[in-house]
Amino acid sequence: MVIAIALFVVVMGAILLAVDKPKRVPNWLVTAAFVGPALVFLGFGLVYPALRTVYQSLFNRNGQTFIGVENYLTAFTEPAFQVVLRNTAIWVLLVPILATFIGLVYAVVVDRTRFEKLAKALVFLPMAISLVGASIIWRFMYEHRDPGAQGQREQTGLLNQLLVMLGLEPQQFLLQQPWNNLFLIAVLIWIQAGFAMTILSAAIRAIPDDIVEAARLDGLKGLQMFRYITVPSIRPALVVVVTTIAMTTLKVFDIVRTMTGGQFGTSVVANEFYQQSFVQGDGGMGAALAVILFLIVIPVVIYNVRQLRLSEEIR
Repeated sequence: MVIAIALFVVVMGAILLAVDKPKRVPNWLVTAAFVGPALVFLGFGLVYPALRTVYQSLFNRNGQTFIGVENYLTAFTEPAFQVVLRNTAIWVLLVPILATFIGLVYAVVVDRTRFEKLAKALVFLPMAISLVGASIIWRFMYEHRDPGAQGQREQTGLLNQLLVMLGLEPQQFLLQQPWNNLFLIAVLIWIQAGFAMTILSAAIRAIPDDIVEAARLDGLKGLQMFRYITVPSIRPALVVVVTTIAMTTLKVFDIVRTMTGGQFGTSVVANEFYQQSFVQGDGGMGAALAVILFLIVIPVVIYNVRQLRLSEEIR
């Protein structure tokens, strides 16, 4: 790390010295001097690995035999991989929508209340926890212990203890398909709701007071104010939050790996990529899944960038 930082400082110092010393330097040379190193690092760090992954996805598991698009056909036709794609689609549909909705409602409810700072801090707190840490916490929540002979064995998991207190049978939350996917999804919603609340709360605060006052004079209040004033006014922020959470969701790996290891019908594309590449030793299939994940993320990234540009133009 120290060598890398020192090399960066030396290179940038040499560039600045070379640019400043001559009296007349063409603009294209100045541009190339500043952009060139970044492009070189981008090429070696992003473009080359991407092209190498696409190339590898066209070969068999040991990379010795060219098999064309067979890995992609397998990914879209084999039932096991179809479950993976289905799970990924469920994650991408539910997490951004629910996390944004919860964050928005919470931001509106606690806005300008007496305990606003404390309430926001409590919801934002999970953002400070790593996904692995959050997964461990929620595993304790879902913990299940087989009842004893008399059905009275104490449950250590909070949810199962609540079920027992209500006179119900404890459940294997992480083993029962397909509902176990929803219990995993709840973990990421718990984390991302704080992010959504923070961004949307700032957007709500930025709504001009004259618009709010005019709406109140027109008789709007409560849900009408939320529907006709708040939501349309913060639409750019809503789009950015939804797309940002969607990109995070597509890359979700830690939660699935930590809580179920991708078993019991809970695997997603990122986890299956790891499973195929580093556990099963099928480099070709792992690369194909990585390419599929990359292709799914690209439209979301493009849409997100366009919305950010539109937001900047509005300002």
